[in-house]
Amino acid sequence: MENTSKTKKVPEKITGLGVIGELDRYLFGEGRHYKIYEKFGAHPMTIGGKAGYYFAVWAPHAKAVHVVGDFNNWNVDADPMTKLGSSGIWEAFVPALSSGQLYKYAITTQKDEILYKADPYAFEAEYRPGTASVTADISGFKWADEKWMEARKASDPLKSPMAIYECHIGSWKRKDRREKDGYYNYMEAAHEIGEYCRQMGYTHVELMGIAEHPFDGSWGYQVTGYYAPTSRYGTAKEFMYFVNYLHKKGIGVILDWVPAHFPKDAHGLSNFDGEACYEYADPRKGEHPDWGTKVFDYGKTEVCNFLRANALYWLDEYHIDGLRVDAVASMLYLDYGRQDGQWVPNKYGENKNLEAMEFFKHLNSVIRGRKDGSVIIAEESTAWPKVTARPEDDGLGFTFKWNMGWMHDFLEYMKLDPYFRKFNHNKMTFGISYFTSENYILVLSHDEVVHLKCSMINKMPGIYEDKFANLKAGYTFMLGHPGKKLLFMGQDFGQWHEWDEKVALDWYLTDEPLHKDLQNYVAGLLQLYRRYPSLYRLDNDWNGFHWINADDADRSIFSFYRSDETGRKNLLFVINFTPVARDDYRVGVPKAGTYTLVLDSSHGYYKRGEAARSFRAKKGECDGQPYSVAYPLPAYGAAVFRFN
Repeated sequence: MENTSKTKKVPEKITGLGVIGELDRYLFGEGRHYKIYEKFGAHPMTIGGKAGYYFAVWAPHAKAVHVVGDFNNWNVDADPMTKLGSSGIWEAFVPALSSGQLYKYAITTQKDEILYKADPYAFEAEYRPGTASVTADISGFKWADEKWMEARKASDPLKSPMAIYECHIGSWKRKDRREKDGYYNYMEAAHEIGEYCRQMGYTHVELMGIAEHPFDGSWGYQVTGYYAPTSRYGTAKEFMYFVNYLHKKGIGVILDWVPAHFPKDAHGLSNFDGEACYEYADPRKGEHPDWGTKVFDYGKTEVCNFLRANALYWLDEYHIDGLRVDAVASMLYLDYGRQDGQWVPNKYGENKNLEAMEFFKHLNSVIRGRKDGSVIIAEESTAWPKVTARPEDDGLGFTFKWNMGWMHDFLEYMKLDPYFRKFNHNKMTFGISYFTSENYILVLSHDEVVHLKCSMINKMPGIYEDKFANLKAGYTFMLGHPGKKLLFMGQDFGQWHEWDEKVALDWYLTDEPLHKDLQNYVAGLLQLYRRYPSLYRLDNDWNGFHWINADDADRSIFSFYRSDETGRKNLLFVINFTPVARDDYRVGVPKAGTYTLVLDSSHGYYKRGEAARSFRAKKGECDGQPYSVAYPLPAYGAAVFRFN
């Protein structure tokens, strides 16, 4: 007879120092302790009547762990940690320890080797080339962004304007000082970047490389301190100041977040306790051959907890408005960047990483459930289905997805000599065939202006003036195309050289006429975007976009209009991508009435009080429409008209 009785597992009764309880250990083991950073890491605390710092770290394979630092002269034997049962968690209390102290964990492996590791949950880190963690108290910051947070909670990101300024603080501008290579600190950057975005009309800043990383050339995408704002620009509270200040200026803050991989630096997460701890043990799953980095083990609940809690940490502790998740495709595909024999299929024999899929569905469900207006954005470079669909509908649950396909087609078209554009007309129209399949962000990011790809202005064909005219036409098309918008810093004023993280942008160019004109034109586009709901309310709805003429390939002219639910204040776009003027141009329109010019490539945005031209629609079929408007279309001309 089969014995069906089961022995109920009794939780270990562990008291320790009383900071990490049974519920903490249970939730961490389940991958659902979303504030585990309040227990792990280094925290100022009073225990037994003594003030000091409490330390906790997960090192399940370690034989012993000690806290070492300046305070004990890095003596491996001075401050041992105690293991909490079989949980893999070690803890210690070091009295008389203050904030600002360097420390690491000295981890004794099963082979009796000693590894000196930075704290995975540290709130601050030593300035490079130092690799220690730093004791820090991040409590007590006085936030003053209540109005922003309340308005964000009441908003629908899908139906709100989002014009993102992607920015790398270290190379945006530099100070003429030796300290920290002349980097702006978070507070200095807040004031200048905030003012720049306010003047230009951007709604959000997306920051590259904020989590601590050892190598400048990784741009922050090889992280060693997931809970520590990089010390290049200041302290944790100074970064809180940055976010708080931008919120008061009406600017949202998005962070790049990297849960896909981590570097092999000796002080980091790689082989953290002498064995594969945070990464997959099998190198066919645990290493990226092309990048030389380790892949997180999404099958371990503790690792998933580390990452999920980290995402929520930035949202809760720093009031971050959104996370842009880097390299999502590398997480979803088991064969990403790998040759045959270098990867392991899933249980169904497929190349999908089922554990990474579940990781995203869980995290994104939690973020959606907050209903606080925060967003999570996927940089997903393939045609993976339902990236922004709800997990309940078998989607991954992201709020938005970068539209990499549109970006590729757009740039391929824009780089062409105008003569050859008529043979590639479909590159500009193809994006409309699928724009409702996901919630998209149109991106011209840092990745498009590095590694010999040329700056945006240098991608454009033609002589000096033609490059600017081409770029203005391209940006106008981008503004009219459905989807939220993102431009990398320098693209809005025509930075000539490729982006280089080692030097600041060439801001002197903004004093030169054509560069200043381009910058003003982009500011006008952004003002138009924020003023007219037809440009953002129905970004993933067929009712929001209407072709007038998608087939005028011979002249390389595109005409379309955008609308919202009201049917009022529609915007008609006409864009000429050749150097040939069309003085006798006539465009079909859907309604009778007046069509008022609100922006054109020679004047820019027509501000209130400026005399904008108006045109009366003439009855008679044109472009398949019942009415038409005559408008002399200049070479590389772009024009936007308002009509009701």
